[in-house]
Amino acid sequence: MSDTAVRRRLSADDRRRQLVAIGLSKIVETPIQDLSLDDVAAEAGISRGLLFHYFPTKTDFYLACIAAAGRRMLRTTAPDEELPGEQQVEMVTRLMVEQIERRRDFYLALVHGHGVADPRVSEVMESVRDGSTDRVVAALGVPERQRDVVRAWWAYTEDRALTWSAVPTGERPVPVSELVAECVAALHALLSLKT
Repeated sequence: MSDTAVRRRLSADDRRRQLVAIGLSKIVETPIQDLSLDDVAAEAGISRGLLFHYFPTKTDFYLACIAAAGRRMLRTTAPDEELPGEQQVEMVTRLMVEQIERRRDFYLALVHGHGVADPRVSEVMESVRDGSTDRVVAALGVPERQRDVVRAWWAYTEDRALTWSAVPTGERPVPVSELVAECVAALHALLSLKT
């Protein structure tokens, strides 16, 4: 059976999802700026020109992939909402630290916008921080006036995770469980300050 016999025509939305999924699978290992659109199109079984039908520019495609990565990050760091609030915060913190450890280079690119000079890249990171902040605020019942404290704490936690994950595994000063405990303790210390 030939390739054309097994190919099926996808709707525009399905094709966009397919292309973004291929892009996502590639940017896990390849910096976004080095992603070959020819490779993405070939894997999808379409021409490069057709890829540009779905995403008018290379930047549009990259941004769609980065936005999908942000949504995926929020999904993979979601706590079990059946747990008590304190345990949810510990879980979401651990999941975020582990996510940063697994995808450190990609996370750095997402935070600093390497490779795509477009302010919409930082909007993706802001949406991840906002979503993570909302989870902690809801889990602990933090008053709205302290929401900015939680958001700032996430920046601290990200920095700690990035610094910690830069050290080779056998040489890290603390295990992940201790790092998470320190970060959660810092959150409570910040929230206890009188504002």
